[in-house]
Amino acid sequence: MKKDLKDRTKNFAIDVWKLCSNFPKSREFNAYVNQLIRCSSSVGANYRASQRAKSRADFINKLKIVEEEIDESMYFLELLAEVSENQIAEIKSLHSEASEILAIIVSSIKTARTNGK
Repeated sequence: MKKDLKDRTKNFAIDVWKLCSNFPKSREFNAYVNQLIRCSSSVGANYRASQRAKSRADFINKLKIVEEEIDESMYFLELLAEVSENQIAEIKSLHSEASEILAIIVSSIKTARTNGK
């Protein structure tokens, strides 16, 4: 059974949090980890907000924020993969999920724009 995108984005944030809890507590890791936790949780929060949009333009705007936040999440996952020797399989799995979510969001934005014309 395919998961609802609301659930997928929420689970993505939870899975990122679990991953981040395993990194060393150092100034260097904390900088990346804190930013990754922020942007990954913003994905789900802004997706939920998009479902309550007041107009098509508001819906598209909120999805554009989701697009930016999921892309930022991918960036920090890539950085962590480069600097960490642990959790590589989990990082790759989360990056793959982020990539799928990004593709869905981009497609949704295109569809919303097309339907608005």
